[in-house]
Amino acid sequence: MTATRVLVLNSGSSSVKYQLLDMRDSSRLAVGLVERIGEETSRLKHTPLATGGGPRETTGPIADHEAALKAVAEELTKDGLGLDSPELAAIGHRVVHGGKSFTEPTVIDDTVLAEIERLIPVAPLHNPANLTGIRTARALRPDLPQVAVFDTAFHTTMPESAARYAIDVKTADEHRIRRYGFHGTSHAYVSRETARLLGRAPEDVNVIVLHLGNGASASAVQGGRCVDTSMGLTPLEGLVMGTRSGDMDPAVIFHLMRVGGMSTDEIDTLLNKKSGLIGLCGDNDMREIRRRVEDGDEQAQLAFDIYIHRLKKYIGAYYAVLGRVDAIAFTAGVGENAAPVREAAVAGLEALGLAVDGDLNAVRSGEPRLISPEGARVAVAVVPTDEELEIANQTYALVGNGNA
Repeated sequence: MTATRVLVLNSGSSSVKYQLLDMRDSSRLAVGLVERIGEETSRLKHTPLATGGGPRETTGPIADHEAALKAVAEELTKDGLGLDSPELAAIGHRVVHGGKSFTEPTVIDDTVLAEIERLIPVAPLHNPANLTGIRTARALRPDLPQVAVFDTAFHTTMPESAARYAIDVKTADEHRIRRYGFHGTSHAYVSRETARLLGRAPEDVNVIVLHLGNGASASAVQGGRCVDTSMGLTPLEGLVMGTRSGDMDPAVIFHLMRVGGMSTDEIDTLLNKKSGLIGLCGDNDMREIRRRVEDGDEQAQLAFDIYIHRLKKYIGAYYAVLGRVDAIAFTAGVGENAAPVREAAVAGLEALGLAVDGDLNAVRSGEPRLISPEGARVAVAVVPTDEELEIANQTYALVGNGNA
């Protein structure tokens, strides 16, 4: 029997998201989420798509990631999809930070684990949780290939002129300070799907991808290769986000320390959790912000305007970086669902060939689609992202034919 299934795991600090896919047709066999790990009110929600059954939900204490993955394995076994199945080819793990070391999906061994651990100082919120998930899964299935797919990998093609900060080179190298970028699996998937939507090969298309969710990032993709992206050493740089500030004069930090008396941890919390849209108007849900705007709320309007202003700056900058733009693709929760954001982002950019058709933009659909007027010089597209499928594809391409 040929093994064609891939289990995708995304381990957070207190959660595990998972999907089991059959790579023969990229179909989902099961999806689920374990959240609030380590609490008395832990919850596991499991949906067995292969059997057509409805969601099953259990609540109660789940002590740690090992217990969480064992609970997931039990749920899969109930549907005949257990981790001991000979049809399971590999487990693919999302790993947020791969630094310069990992430029492509990588079969995990002890050396790879050690390098992911070495990168914890540049990803203290993410890599430890990713490591926990990997170690737990390896313990459950030590005989099975486990693959790390890195958020940063797609962006390693950036030239040094885009990746380097203008600080002392020796200091930067000693502390691994450079622009790495994130959301790479999404940017890779969406840029390729945008080319497909246009009926062209990825290597022939230049795309600006706008991944707009609670976390948000932009990328300039030239012929299938990332040449610039908005996030940097950490996911804090770039666009205005749900709770993150994005670009800011670094001297603000010194000012807050010297004049505001704030500690490093307090500033970290401010910029990552209390800034962006929630800092500007108290909401980080774009639906609520738009409702408030329509009700005449001036604070919500200002937050929306600041969000759009930053977005336009990056569209213009990446247009200049690419020289020729064939398409702009909106993706992720806000990008896929917030028509007013898409309209506002390109408003006034007609001289660059950018416009949206009002009727097409208003359509809600889970399918990739064009929203620009017929004959537009630059295509404007909405392309739903699928990071789990991208991880599964990369994992299976590496191990599905015995390449591991």
